Amino acid sequence: MATTIQISKTLQTALKKKKMYENESYEELIWNLLEDSMKLNEETKKDIKEARADVKKGKFYTLEQVEKEAGL
Repeated sequence: MATTIQISKTLQTALKKKKMYENESYEELIWNLLEDSMKLNEETKKDIKEARADVKKGKFYTLEQVEKEAGL
């Protein structure tokens, strides 16, 4: 191993949640994050496409509208 790094418990917990499988090493996890090899699944791609179409049609709420509706 070339080096070690120190990370906070919070980051360690976040990294553990990102693991695809229990025995995945942190090196593998970091490479996957760096290479952006985690492709979007088809459902997510469809949702993004629909959301973009809604925005183009003006079908969205502003932050101000949401806050007003929520009584904030």
